[in-house]
Amino acid sequence: MATSSSSDPGRVEVLYRGEGDRLWRAVLGYSGDAAVADDAVAEAFAQLLRRGDAVRNPAAWVWRAAFKIAAGELQRRSRSTTEPVEIGVEDAEPAWRLVDALQCLTVQQRAVVILRDYVGHSSRATAEIIGSSEQSVRVQLSRARRTLRKELAGEPVS
Repeated sequence: MATSSSSDPGRVEVLYRGEGDRLWRAVLGYSGDAAVADDAVAEAFAQLLRRGDAVRNPAAWVWRAAFKIAAGELQRRSRSTTEPVEIGVEDAEPAWRLVDALQCLTVQQRAVVILRDYVGHSSRATAEIIGSSEQSVRVQLSRARRTLRKELAGEPVS
């Protein structure tokens, strides 16, 4: 979405309607937890509204904020208390396998895979969102894809 003012609640609403579902699914894939995705996306948009014109590129900012909020929440939670992900019945098996496989990745690798392969961001945009370098994004993506191929094929992941 193009750069626009975030001080107008109507523009934030347009951004939410255009990016909210996609952002939620991306954060869900990253976190593996629907509650984390709910909270991170809602909080990112709430912060965007509060910041108003201080945000120069609302679309990029809200993506970065949602991933940072989710990362912070994941650090606070223990892995043993993660709630199951709620997904549609028609997509249950493939989605569960993928969500399970994503959990084998590091947090950084999950973020890179979701942002590059699911959302379609460039390496540069992905690096900006997660606060990394383009080179690191490419390395993490390569490693993550290799791990996912093995995990989804049923091979042991080392």
